[in-house]
Amino acid sequence: MQTAHPRGLYLLFATEMWERFSYYGNRALLALFMLSALSFDKQFTAALYGQYTGLVFLTPLIGGYIADRFWGNRRSILVGGALMAAGQYSLFASGSFYTQLEIAIPLFYLGLGLIILGNGLFKPNISTMVGQLYSAQDKRKDAAYTIFYMGINLGSFFAPLICGTLGDTGNPADFRWGFFAAGTGMLMSLIVFVLFQRKYLIDPQGNQIGMAPEKRTKAQTQRRNAELTRVDYDRMLVIGVISFFVIFFWAAFEQAGVSLTFFANESLDRTIFGWTVPTSWFQSLNPVFVLIFAPIMAQFWVGLAKKDREPASPTKMAYGLLLLSAGFLVIALGVKQVAPGVKLSMMWLVAMYWLHSMGELCLSPIGLSMVNKLAPAKFASLLMGVWFLATAAANWFAGILAGFYPEAGKPMPNFLGWEIASLNDFFMLFVVMSFAAGAILLLTTGFLQKRMHGVN
Repeated sequence: MQTAHPRGLYLLFATEMWERFSYYGNRALLALFMLSALSFDKQFTAALYGQYTGLVFLTPLIGGYIADRFWGNRRSILVGGALMAAGQYSLFASGSFYTQLEIAIPLFYLGLGLIILGNGLFKPNISTMVGQLYSAQDKRKDAAYTIFYMGINLGSFFAPLICGTLGDTGNPADFRWGFFAAGTGMLMSLIVFVLFQRKYLIDPQGNQIGMAPEKRTKAQTQRRNAELTRVDYDRMLVIGVISFFVIFFWAAFEQAGVSLTFFANESLDRTIFGWTVPTSWFQSLNPVFVLIFAPIMAQFWVGLAKKDREPASPTKMAYGLLLLSAGFLVIALGVKQVAPGVKLSMMWLVAMYWLHSMGELCLSPIGLSMVNKLAPAKFASLLMGVWFLATAAANWFAGILAGFYPEAGKPMPNFLGWEIASLNDFFMLFVVMSFAAGAILLLTTGFLQKRMHGVN
């Protein structure tokens, strides 16, 4: 049995690492840039952030269809990457003109639009190509997606540190340098992919993967043109149901870029020996925890599998939601025990991000691998787009929920009868939402596992 992974996996690892450096470098600065440089208020910033990140994950549905039917994965990745690089440099230009809002704001919206379009072409196709490196029944796929996921988190760890150090200085004029670094990261992603794609992106038979329809081999075309069976429909139903529950995970998790950024900026004691930790740096906590614990979690699942006790994928994902709920419970308890006007210790936020990261490891790489294993070949990229469609809905929902962040001197927000009078009330909203979704998913795992027809 093969244990080493194909070299193409490490090419996709590097390509995705640099792209995620670009995206998360942007994300670390976006809300702060809107507040400080463009003079948007918190409610508008939260809403726009949710709309932007929602559209970033909505367009992969279209990008997956374009790849499956017309361009193939490779061309889609190249065009998407070029659009995203242009978008980041448009944000750099916006930051350069921040004192002239009539110029800065249109450039800002142009940059967001280009990133949205580019991500739609890039995101589902690089994730799909990981699975194409292996045969359909290859047991290395889960491990491959865990390695790939580490690339995502390596990029997202360094992004807030580098882009945040350059852009989050307290001087609005410096935001542009953070965006410039993000654009340069995207160019690095494209260069790596262009240089090595032909040599390393091949399937076990030695055929080039990710090609346009007219360039696919006969065997690849036959797999994609096969008629759908009842088993295929059952498995697609599972993808749809799981995607629904994923909405609640990411809607809470993505508070990292908005309400938790507001919280870290205003209500957290960020001083260490007289030095103030930049707000954007806290977004590196999640990826560093993922990098540390991903190999441990992978070995943990392998150990359970050897004892025939490994949980099914939906069960693991339910655990992810419950861990997310526990993380918000920690920060809710933290803000409740401090006196009004007193800033909270950073350690509470660190503990919350650790629990969120463990929850992410139970849900996100498992979900990517599951979609690849369950999706019929003819709809592989499209159904990966459906997975990201759930993330799109979650990010839009995250922006709405972040708009309920309580502010002194303003009327108390109310969410479905839940009056949010304090930060404790706000964070408890996510405790309840995540716990309820996790508990319901746990109860439905038997129904879902039956319809996966042997796929775990």
